[in-house]
Amino acid sequence: MNNIFKKLYKNIPNIVSTLGVLPLVILFSDNGFLYLIPLIIYNNIMDDLDGILAIKLDAKSEFGARMDNVCDAVSHTIIVMFVGLHFGITCSIIGLIAVAAILIRSVARLDPSLTKSAGSPTNELIRHTLFALLLAELFNFDPTWPLIIIFLINTITMFLPFPMPYLIRSMTKSTFLILLVNVSLVLAWLVPYTAPVIAAVFIFSYFYSLIKVIISHKK
Repeated sequence: MNNIFKKLYKNIPNIVSTLGVLPLVILFSDNGFLYLIPLIIYNNIMDDLDGILAIKLDAKSEFGARMDNVCDAVSHTIIVMFVGLHFGITCSIIGLIAVAAILIRSVARLDPSLTKSAGSPTNELIRHTLFALLLAELFNFDPTWPLIIIFLINTITMFLPFPMPYLIRSMTKSTFLILLVNVSLVLAWLVPYTAPVIAAVFIFSYFYSLIKVIISHKK
């Protein structure tokens, strides 16, 4: 019995990773789009929570790292494909390109010993997608072309051979700051007029990081 509890204890982060993916099945219901924004935020929270728990519970493992990558690949692929299909054929095609990038990046990271911290993470793409949807809802515009641009730019930056150290999430290492990032996403959703400010901070850090990388490696 003790062995069972020990295994469950050590696998709590993996259980959290899985729970971050399973509710995405709601997207395939008749009114799935209504739940897209809260599901994106929920997935981001669970993705961060599994990492926090792995550290706090001293439950880090190679299997857990692989599990996290697989769950990210599945959840981010589902979200991008769903969004692409919702906003028409062009967005769907570009979304498939982004999905291919997500899968390639995720497979390349399955061996934690070979993983390099380079390019933009796949969840950065998902956060940018979230902001496009929130801003479209707030200012009543069609987000199709902003989403297409987001898919394309993030696809490119995922394959940069250099790290992007100034991304908001890349700079948040402590549990408190990680929680603050997730609170900001919830705030952007529940208090709509905070969304432009929060989105601007994330997007500025993204482009600032990209420009710094380009300049530093041109020298």
